[in-house]
Amino acid sequence: MSDKFRILMVCTGNICRSPLAKQILELEFQGVEHFSVDSAGIQAMVGHSMPDFSLKIARENGVLNPEEHEAKQLTEALIIDFDLVLVMDRGHRKSVVELSPRSTRKVFTVRDFARLIEVTAPADLAEEVKLAGNSPKAKLDAAVEAARLGRSDLLPLEDPADEDIIDPFGKSEQIYEESAAQLIPVVKAVTSYLKGALEI
Repeated sequence: MSDKFRILMVCTGNICRSPLAKQILELEFQGVEHFSVDSAGIQAMVGHSMPDFSLKIARENGVLNPEEHEAKQLTEALIIDFDLVLVMDRGHRKSVVELSPRSTRKVFTVRDFARLIEVTAPADLAEEVKLAGNSPKAKLDAAVEAARLGRSDLLPLEDPADEDIIDPFGKSEQIYEESAAQLIPVVKAVTSYLKGALEI
């Protein structure tokens, strides 16, 4: 079993949102050896690269070779193999849980997980992490659990659609930019939270 903490990003075709999220995660985790990141799609356009607008956004955010991405299909085995599964919208979460019901505790929409992080008190995070032991993997598992336990402190969204990252596929460059503007800050919030847990 790997001693790395494994994060899977999921969207529909695995060519726009989830590969960009994976690439941003990898940038943010540079120099930190405890993470492994991948992406997949519910209805993947298997073997395809990212669209030109996605490639442009990735490069503008410091990704060196975004064109190397090749879309792949999400499977139950893939879900089971990861410690945290972050999806782009509520429909994806439903699909992932249907594919792997026992994984429900580790599957979140990325915006929902970011909101859970916001309401996770530092003291609660520290308590969970310290109880978990000293291994980096155990600390990171505990950080996810600490966020999950914050659910009762989370106010419901006025519009449930605010939990979703816009799907830009086939749309204008402006929509790609809007989607990235929703996605990139929450991905960075997740990486900051997880890196912080390692320092406890």
